[in-house]
Amino acid sequence: MIRFSANISMLFNEIDFLDRFEQAAGAGFKAVEYMFPYPWKVRELVERLSRYDLRQVLFNLPAGDWGGGERGIACLPGREAEFREGVGMAIEYARALGCPRVNCLAGLTPADVPDKSRRTLVENLRFAADSLEKEGISLLVEPLNNQDVPGFSLCTVRDALGLIEEVGCPNLRLQCDIYHMQVMEGNLLRTLGDNLSRIDHIQIADNPGRNEPGTGEINYPNIFKFLDKHGYGGWIGCEYKPLRKTTEGLDWMKPYL
Repeated sequence: MIRFSANISMLFNEIDFLDRFEQAAGAGFKAVEYMFPYPWKVRELVERLSRYDLRQVLFNLPAGDWGGGERGIACLPGREAEFREGVGMAIEYARALGCPRVNCLAGLTPADVPDKSRRTLVENLRFAADSLEKEGISLLVEPLNNQDVPGFSLCTVRDALGLIEEVGCPNLRLQCDIYHMQVMEGNLLRTLGDNLSRIDHIQIADNPGRNEPGTGEINYPNIFKFLDKHGYGGWIGCEYKPLRKTTEGLDWMKPYL
């Protein structure tokens, strides 16, 4: 059965963040995800989840100075202590929110020390995976396309799978964002089918534009049918930019509620 979570960093963004939980539940979502919980107190988030009977299914490790252009710090030499502190913070939030998985944004590879950056990334992921495994939490890595995020350390599913193999931790899994996959490599059904056992979370948006399904070139009904047929049991995160008010663009989801 296909299950959707609302990424409330992007959906319902016409209202304040803490009010988006109610909107997500009212639209039929049973789960939420968002980029970062850290600006809010744990008790505020727990209360919203409980009040609207929602599950928290994903958030990211701290990713550095997001407003300043950083897209993760895991691959940045010299930032190891900050990364480890962020892992500890993420565990505190995940434990309180009942969140079973946390995504690590690898970051932008420094041009001057690419080899050292790779070693740093591998060592940081091993530390994070080991720390999260003790809490029963999965660690994910996600490739991002290099048009929207030039210089990102992981750009294809193959990149991410190679990194997972190199790290060698059993609870390090793959997060597939189909929008990024389409921009970088296409061949979506084959890639999903070949790697379904390694995928712990999927995110969606159409291309071009990164808007809701049905606004671009991706055949999402076919993808959902494929995932259902092949037994994908994880969540599908709706991480797209609504063209208009969020609720006006949710007709695509009605057949699956």
